Amino acid sequence: MKPGKFMLFIFSLFLSGCGLNKDPKDIMPEEMPSDFGFSVKFGVGKKNEINTFEGKVTKDLVADGTTTINLPLTVEEKAKVYEKMKDINIINMKELVPKTACMTEPYSEDEWKITINGETITPYISGAYCDKATDENKLIDLRNYIRNIVQSKVEYKKLPEATGGYE
Repeated sequence: MKPGKFMLFIFSLFLSGCGLNKDPKDIMPEEMPSDFGFSVKFGVGKKNEINTFEGKVTKDLVADGTTTINLPLTVEEKAKVYEKMKDINIINMKELVPKTACMTEPYSEDEWKITINGETITPYISGAYCDKATDENKLIDLRNYIRNIVQSKVEYKKLPEATGGYE
């Protein structure tokens, strides 16, 4: 083997081995664990909630309070959400606080609780800041994906519309 090719071979072995020492807690299992579940509270005052632990959904009706219904996600829906969480590497999200002094009111918040293989993580994001942190948009997109699943269900469509608004 020529010296240049040998060095390239050694270098590629070195690079491929760099990721082998990751902490197992930092890697989501390939298959969705049986204990996988999540809840996300979101919106102004975190009054909306999608909770797979209890199989319930709460909708903020603003001036008319909130309403909660039983609305579990199917195993297939949860599996799709799990895949999205794996794609964004949700258990390793680090940058969730923007670096800005600009504040807005009222603002929305997202408070997550996610259980995977007996471990629980609790990402939190605040819409109080004008700028978004690196991983914050990924969580917002994930929440919107889940919300779209819920809003497409017949039971959700039967809920009353929100009245009023937040100023």
